[in-house]
Amino acid sequence: MKGPSLPHPATATSSRNKYPRMFHLLFFLAVGTLVLTWNRLSLADLSPDSFLKKSKFQKCSVDTYLATGLEFLKTAERPPLEEYILRRNNLAKALVADGVDAFIVEPGYTFSYYANVTQPEWEVWEPEERPFLMVIRPAELPNGTVIANTSFLVPHFEEVRARLLNMPFPEKISTVTYEEHWNYYTTLWESPIWGETLSPTLMVDEEIRDFIVRGLESNGFTVVGLSGEVEAVRQVKTDREIGILRAVNTGTVEAIRAMRKCLYYGVTENEVVEVLDNTMRAAGMDPFFDIVEFGKQAALPHGGHDGQAKLEPGDFILIDVGSHLYGYSSDVCRTFYPLSFPNPPPPEYNVTEKLAVWQVVLDAQAASVKAMVPNGTAAAVDIAARSVIEAAGYGEAFTHRLGHSLGIKAHESPYLNKGNFGAILRPGMVFTSEPGVYVLNHFGVRHEDILVIKEDGEAENICGGYATSPWEP
Repeated sequence: MKGPSLPHPATATSSRNKYPRMFHLLFFLAVGTLVLTWNRLSLADLSPDSFLKKSKFQKCSVDTYLATGLEFLKTAERPPLEEYILRRNNLAKALVADGVDAFIVEPGYTFSYYANVTQPEWEVWEPEERPFLMVIRPAELPNGTVIANTSFLVPHFEEVRARLLNMPFPEKISTVTYEEHWNYYTTLWESPIWGETLSPTLMVDEEIRDFIVRGLESNGFTVVGLSGEVEAVRQVKTDREIGILRAVNTGTVEAIRAMRKCLYYGVTENEVVEVLDNTMRAAGMDPFFDIVEFGKQAALPHGGHDGQAKLEPGDFILIDVGSHLYGYSSDVCRTFYPLSFPNPPPPEYNVTEKLAVWQVVLDAQAASVKAMVPNGTAAAVDIAARSVIEAAGYGEAFTHRLGHSLGIKAHESPYLNKGNFGAILRPGMVFTSEPGVYVLNHFGVRHEDILVIKEDGEAENICGGYATSPWEP
């Protein structure tokens, strides 16, 4: 019986060297990874003393935060079904006021606002080419009340999945379905939801993709951009929205205050980010951005350094941070000294200008709050703060707008800048006021609080109160 054949020695040799380039590539990748890892480790102080300090820092911060009782969470309630019905009905009334037949939106922030579905919840991988559109139209009841009538344009094979999203509707959702080989937009235009309207006018959300807008426009629809009363629906917050915004923004400020009491010299900006985030998580909030800057690093309003700077005596600490609660954003900023820095400061630290600028920025913020009144303009609010800073001689060092609205997004319209005379303030609008002065290569100061426009009187602070000094942020 013939035994198994063995490879010729030459064949065996060539088999071992069949992919020499791949082996070399893998070898160099492995070496490169080791070098990068070593460089990272060499940048970080991994000594037992450093690890112990950071652990104590985090425990102190979280314990101090929890000791407040987290009372601020009591104003927050996850939006119930009734809240979404109210939002869509408010939208329907706005559509009538603006003379528009329907509002069109695809999954994203605005879709989430009206139907509690974000883009990743619909398409985990990426926004795809098959449109899934929410179409909200006004309908008038026999008693004259205007309510929302909502339909969804959805691929036929995705219809069941759309229903499984459990969107906040009291009844089974209405769908307009299409097959893959159909024209999506003609399918929507030919659907019976339009009644006798021949060329429906659609207002599209600002986040909608261009190819969808062009598809609608070339298939019988008249398309207009977001504006007027429709845009104002999201700008004016409901009581439940304000309750959540109050909770998440107050909780964020309280986390900064708790963390401040535990700071120590030598801690890095990145370590503060980590501890502050874990502190906010202790209240069930979900942090999503941090700007932590020490001393001269804070002269760049949005950072840009590597986070390795260490806290030194005399450094201002600027922290701008945001977190989420029930889908709503916080966005606050404080500039302060650590608990260990004496008040008044020793003369050798020469912080006279820093303290003067800190107060100028606070005065500018106070002036902006006084300008936050119904029927005022967004521009007037910015100008009120900017005038204070200019009068103090730091006009060129205030390099950004005064603020913005916020809600389910950290940055929403209207925007408070000195050219925005078209945006008129209404009761229930929520804004940041975040004036700043940035002296390049020396220091930066910014204060940021969240304000609600009231029917009468001064706008209301909903983030736990203003800073009163660098030692009381």
